[in-house]
Amino acid sequence: MLRFSTAGESHGEALVAILSGVPAGLKVDQAFIDRELWRRQQGFGRGGRMRIEQDEAHFLSGVRQGMTIGSPIAIRLENKDWENWQDSLPVGAGDPAKHKAVAAPRPGHADLAGAQKYDLPEARFVLERASARESAARTAVGAVAKLLLREIGAEVLSHVVAVGGASLPSSAEVTFEQLRALHMKDDVLLNCADAATEEKMKAEVERVLRTGDSVGGVFEVVAHGVPVGLGTYANWDERLDARLAAAVMSLPAVKAVEIGRGVAAAAAAGSEVHDAIAYDRDSGFTRARNNAGGIEGGVSNGQDIVVRGYLKPVSTLRRPLPSVDFATREEVKASYERSDVCVVPAAGVAAEAMVALTLAQCALEKFGGDSMKEFRRNFEGYREQIKQF
Repeated sequence: MLRFSTAGESHGEALVAILSGVPAGLKVDQAFIDRELWRRQQGFGRGGRMRIEQDEAHFLSGVRQGMTIGSPIAIRLENKDWENWQDSLPVGAGDPAKHKAVAAPRPGHADLAGAQKYDLPEARFVLERASARESAARTAVGAVAKLLLREIGAEVLSHVVAVGGASLPSSAEVTFEQLRALHMKDDVLLNCADAATEEKMKAEVERVLRTGDSVGGVFEVVAHGVPVGLGTYANWDERLDARLAAAVMSLPAVKAVEIGRGVAAAAAAGSEVHDAIAYDRDSGFTRARNNAGGIEGGVSNGQDIVVRGYLKPVSTLRRPLPSVDFATREEVKASYERSDVCVVPAAGVAAEAMVALTLAQCALEKFGGDSMKEFRRNFEGYREQIKQF
């Protein structure tokens, strides 16, 4: 079974990710993984931290001579900003006078609830782990999952659908070829497939930059080439849509997840929503549209899997909202930490990682294999079975 975990704090020495269950013999493309990390750092509206960090994956275990060896993969991502924080956040006792406390919790962040839960006098240690910086570690292991999915012809990419009040027209159709083209760009603005809409999105970010505010939006993750049969309706927690929703919702600031046309479908008649089925002797079963987002009954149906994440605005504001001082209980302005004002494109890349990890988990559950040779053989046998259905 494919499992992963991460460790590390936002301003600590490093982030670490551990991924176990990857079959032996998968070629690891270091340049691809580092580019995925680079993509997560891009986008108009990112803050000063992204000018400090240059994320690169350093493999500590599980990969030798450019191939996975079947043992757990450990990846380290250096935090270059650690140089500015090591006196404030030492492992040992250190000097309390150098500690940078978060004295007033920020509305919308984990600060207050986390401090109460862990019985902490202020929110510094809450912020350090609750920070979206952790998603860099997920992006690294998600890139490995993407390499595994390539072996069965599946790809996972994202694009931005909306930033604030600017959004793609509901009639817009974005092809996977357009997403591939976005993925190859070296000048990421807001990762929108339509240039005119992207300029409107940029204007939304500029507006909140002027006012000291922040802005959220919507990203869409598309998984292309996913075979029929991942996930199951047999048990509630094994349904593919449920697993994907949980995976994407686990990212910081994501407050809603949609599969296919889920939101619009709630207000439409069944005849307008469900995807009629046809049969072609050459291509087999077909559907003329994909309102289901590639999943029916908790099972992938062979069409593109489409997942949307709805991202609230970043909690840290340059014009802070009212809060309460932890120590005095007096009303004050919320603490300010260096932050972004828009992270929608970055969140889309992190969500790609979570979707890829979930699909890779399901693929390994379905096809199994301790080596890539076994994994591919099992997949090819299943693909022939589907062709003959």
